[in-house]
Amino acid sequence: MIRLWMCAFAVLFISVSCRAQRPAMPALEPAPFGVNLAGAEFGKIDGKEYGYPTKEELDYFKSKDLTLFRLPFKWERIQPELNGGLDAEELAKMREFVDEARKRGLWVILDMHNYGRRHMSGKSYIIGEPELSIAHVADAWQKLATEFKSYDNIWAYGIMNEPHDMLASTPWFNIAQGIITSIRRVDKKTAIAVGGDSWSSAARWQTESANLKNLKDPGKNLIFEAHVYFDRDASGAYKNSYEEELTTPATGVERVTPFINWLKENNFRGFIGEYGVPAEDERWLVVLDNMLAHLQQNHVNGTYWAAGPRWGKYRLSVEPRNGEDRPQMKVLEKYTYAEPLPSAMGRKKSK
Repeated sequence: MIRLWMCAFAVLFISVSCRAQRPAMPALEPAPFGVNLAGAEFGKIDGKEYGYPTKEELDYFKSKDLTLFRLPFKWERIQPELNGGLDAEELAKMREFVDEARKRGLWVILDMHNYGRRHMSGKSYIIGEPELSIAHVADAWQKLATEFKSYDNIWAYGIMNEPHDMLASTPWFNIAQGIITSIRRVDKKTAIAVGGDSWSSAARWQTESANLKNLKDPGKNLIFEAHVYFDRDASGAYKNSYEEELTTPATGVERVTPFINWLKENNFRGFIGEYGVPAEDERWLVVLDNMLAHLQQNHVNGTYWAAGPRWGKYRLSVEPRNGEDRPQMKVLEKYTYAEPLPSAMGRKKSK
């Protein structure tokens, strides 16, 4: 009996000691900047051309004081069958990444990187088509929230990356509301990041996404997510030279301003989930620097697109090459936190 008691005490002691060794999570204010760690959304669904970020990447970006990591993943991988269970192997990989981030006191955004769509039987379906309903994606998110609601380092559930060209019969607003309602049945607390319509464009936010202000969240913890790139069509492809893209040092500031103004007008929180520039022309870095300074001053944080182990020579990547920082890093490491929200603003989290 005494031996059993001693064993139980030892297990309890080890468990408490392990929890004590974990760093405390930093406060949510001021809001942190970080990067997208891409790779889990790569490749064909049934292929092997994908992978989750590594511990070494978390350590590298933490050394730069970047503490927020947006983790893109594919709906089709984490939930192979509609309304089915989550894939055990994929869930274990996702948990491992979140656990490693937690050991380091780092925040994670779980980002369903599906553009308002899902591939099934070799075809892409838009949410709202007969084969793919709001209830289907809401089911996936309720199951994900059930798995991750106990983690204290989930900065937000990123419910859908860059929805665009949705069906008139099933607008993005309705889909987002369905997902929010479903998540809140199992998780009342974790923040929910709602991307805008029209590729989450910051510049087009007030014409394409202004209606999102009417979303209802029982947990009163929504964060609105916009994206911005600085080439002529704002796609992030950067097909032409700086001059040919008609970019100026103020392009980034100009494009995020409609989103920032909307946040202020409605007393909401927001962040920029994607932005990035090529490395080969210093003028792109100036645009990035100016925009990040503007975000920081206006209490908005963001995550750079992108890093991750599978980018190769992708021009926007800030994954170190041959042990050396990419040129963009000298700008990114200047911006680690947004300016705190003024207490007088009392910005509401959501309706």
